[in-house]
Amino acid sequence: MEQDVISARREKLDKLRELGFRPFGHRFPRTHTCQEVHASFDQLQGPPAAVPQVALAGRIMALRSHGKAGFFDLVDQTGKLQVYVRQDRVDPQTFEAFSLSDLGDIVGVRGVVFRTRTGEDTLEAQTFEVLAKALRPLPEKWHGLRDVDARYRQRYLDLIANPEVRRVFDVRSEATRVMREFLHGEGFTEVETPVFSSLAGGANARPFVTHHNAQDMTVYLRIATELHLKRLVVGGFEKVFEIGRIFRNEGISTRHNPEFTMLELYQAYADYTDMMDITERLISHTATAVLGSPRITYQGTSVDLTPPWPRLSMVEALRRHTGLGLEDLGDDAQACEVGRARGLDIPPHATRGMVLDKLVGEFVEPHLVGPVFLVDYPLELSPLAKRKPDNPEFVERFEAFVCGGEVANAFSELNDPDEQRQRFLDQLAEKAKGNEEAHVMDDDYVNALEHGLPPTGGLGIGLDRLFMLLTDSPCIRDVILFPLLRPLQE
Repeated sequence: MEQDVISARREKLDKLRELGFRPFGHRFPRTHTCQEVHASFDQLQGPPAAVPQVALAGRIMALRSHGKAGFFDLVDQTGKLQVYVRQDRVDPQTFEAFSLSDLGDIVGVRGVVFRTRTGEDTLEAQTFEVLAKALRPLPEKWHGLRDVDARYRQRYLDLIANPEVRRVFDVRSEATRVMREFLHGEGFTEVETPVFSSLAGGANARPFVTHHNAQDMTVYLRIATELHLKRLVVGGFEKVFEIGRIFRNEGISTRHNPEFTMLELYQAYADYTDMMDITERLISHTATAVLGSPRITYQGTSVDLTPPWPRLSMVEALRRHTGLGLEDLGDDAQACEVGRARGLDIPPHATRGMVLDKLVGEFVEPHLVGPVFLVDYPLELSPLAKRKPDNPEFVERFEAFVCGGEVANAFSELNDPDEQRQRFLDQLAEKAKGNEEAHVMDDDYVNALEHGLPPTGGLGIGLDRLFMLLTDSPCIRDVILFPLLRPLQE
């Protein structure tokens, strides 16, 4: 029983204190990491009087005691090193402290390195300190659906027990750094915009709502950074980006989490074709920098991210995969019937463009192994995007797909204030029909446009989905350290 193990460990904790040790120690100055010891092993050896003392700290992850001597594996963030403790090489109290060790204890060790007869780099301990006594046992195995849920709930145990999980988040950190450096090299300025706002704009999504007590006002967690970033373009920032947390009150799936990380960037005097260029270059560069190659393998499918990526119109993609053309959808009512006939759940307020989007989502997107840009979206789906001059029912917008999943969304930004105001009014009409995700009116944003927004291209990349691709992770929760979970029932 776990409680018996905890009781036994607490007895060892009391014994350590009786011996005069502090089982929850203070600062321990390290001279090396485990990785550094392996890398510089030859330089750390020499005549006994000249051998430098090595100080390591980490967690005990394997323990093999043999009476008057013992071995344990010390693990830190960089790797693992074997440690050897002999009773006749340390003082009696120190060896007693070692004999009271358990798996999971965090310890500090000082000593000299040597190589065993089996060729394993080893540290022979001269001192041994308990820095944090582990009172609960480490998990032994993580198999089965229930344990997958436990891994997300207790990510700290997941990271201890499964080294491959740490690699996922190392890749995430490195990829984020690479993207920042890439954008800085392209002349972009990184900024921060508000998380709270009196309006939730910039995307068609349901927001989280809260209340600010001091000002007695309703505020929303942002569903996008778009409208604030474009205000900065109005103010003279010609290339601007933000990497930030986004909050959308939506369902949870393998590709959706209510709180996620988005990269948004805006470039003045550009359009959605420029955004295609920077998207494929940025993602290919990041994959190459982090993985060593622009070719990735995701869930058994190999994909080359090297530019240029092909471009396919939304309407043509639907025709290729379903045989349906735009003419087959007819007007709004006819399109709804076509969608329902194909087994889709079509709301009463749906327009032809909405049905087109649902058909593409169901019958086209899963087959877009890519990488590929799906371009030119219906006007009513994109209230902030500029119309196509030759086809005003559609806008200059694309979504980028890799392995059947969307990783980027971009468009030429609508900069006509009068048309933008009308688009917002159209969205309010949609909301009145029951579309809870329709955009709200933002008068201040329209005012900003009236001061002049240059022709601008905007891009959003869902970083969690990109990190799924780079780490071959099947679920978005695998790349989020602490995903949102329903509380366990008592």
